[in-house]
Amino acid sequence: MDLTAPHWLYFVGILLIIGTMLMRKNVVVPAILMTFLVGYAFSGSIAAALQTIFSASLVAAGELFSIFLIIAIMTALLQSLDSLGANEQMIKPFGKVMKNATLSYLILIVMTYVISLFFWPTPAVPLVGTLLLPVAIRAGLPPLVGAAAIAIAGQGMALSSDYMIQIAPMLSATAAGVPVSDVADRALVLSLIAGGTAMIVLYLLARRRKERLRASFPKEWMQPYKQRYTAVVSWKAKLFAAFVPLAFLAVILYMLYTSFFTNLQLEGGSGAALVGGAALLLLLVAGLFYRPKQLFEDVSNHLVDGFLFAFKAMGPVIPIAGFFFLGSSDFAPAILAIEEAPAFLFELVKAGESYIPTEPGWTAFGLLMIGMITGLDGSGFSGLPLTGALAGALAPVSGIDPATLAAIGQMGAVWVGGGTLIAWSSLVAVAGIARVHVQDLVRICFIPVIAGLLVSTILALVIW
Repeated sequence: MDLTAPHWLYFVGILLIIGTMLMRKNVVVPAILMTFLVGYAFSGSIAAALQTIFSASLVAAGELFSIFLIIAIMTALLQSLDSLGANEQMIKPFGKVMKNATLSYLILIVMTYVISLFFWPTPAVPLVGTLLLPVAIRAGLPPLVGAAAIAIAGQGMALSSDYMIQIAPMLSATAAGVPVSDVADRALVLSLIAGGTAMIVLYLLARRRKERLRASFPKEWMQPYKQRYTAVVSWKAKLFAAFVPLAFLAVILYMLYTSFFTNLQLEGGSGAALVGGAALLLLLVAGLFYRPKQLFEDVSNHLVDGFLFAFKAMGPVIPIAGFFFLGSSDFAPAILAIEEAPAFLFELVKAGESYIPTEPGWTAFGLLMIGMITGLDGSGFSGLPLTGALAGALAPVSGIDPATLAAIGQMGAVWVGGGTLIAWSSLVAVAGIARVHVQDLVRICFIPVIAGLLVSTILALVIW
């Protein structure tokens, strides 16, 4: 495949953005600049290049808006419950179990993993983040560590295996020409190894950097987690302290029922919509109980504050996502305003596949790297047909089972794109609910996740 000037500029843009992140700098400026240069190289027109910058951000905003919306709704609900004084009462029962940082860390992991395994992380994040994360933070767990635990357990460990819904294994297995169950079983084992390793490394790093992690948390964002002592607890606070968790529990039970006893699947976006709709209704009911006469104004103000927070904290992600969406064949036509556009990112990967050595170890790590690169578009699943096809092609010459190679490629693609290592993925939702900066969350996840992927790939070669 012949690579053109826009391809090489896009490759330079990837390296520049990754390098900027490693230097702990904001990557908005290089993302905008490289989007302009790629647009200009492709079209030869400055006007078209300027339109490319705007269109890339517009397309990215459309794709990410559901995440921004769930952040805004949950923030608005928390504010409404805070007005009633229900926040304190709601988290008291959890406080009896989550007595210290270590126990809180483990509970966050287990709860996030279980919910995400059945419904994907999108609905799990607001549920766990709203009900359990404040308790964990009060018990001494740094907010960034809590957010990282949720991301690694949900977006990483649960989503990379996708063992219950099996969309990811199906994409990988179909392209590799092997049974879905073979890829699913191997992916489950590798996801547990990668997740377990990442959790241990994160815990050890957090213990060493405990004071610095606490100091990095913005004081103005700490208000929702502060302990407030009041002499009198109103009946309204007690009512909603019980009603809100029960309402979300009902949502979870309904989702479980649909998964096991009906043909209706409420994973991913559908599950998040159910959670978001329930939260909006709870917001209305809480407003009605708090100040009935000011219901219209209060609900509106809480939603405005929620959107302000969501866009203030997560807005910079939009132009970054726009650059990486430009590299995907799914979004490039809309960004470049043409019917058929090159898939810069995937064509770069395709051009480099011939350089992967056939020695088993190099093949496995080469496929892991390709999976990670395809995950840079923020999807996690879009690169699976490519990694699956490469697994099928490289298996005979490398001597590795194609299902194992497909599972390794799946690990790389989903752990990165599903959302643990890039700020323009659904990791935005985790950061928003946890009220931490998304790029700080990427940095704290980097070493644990990379360690987990390396260990899982090595053990894949040993086991199979």
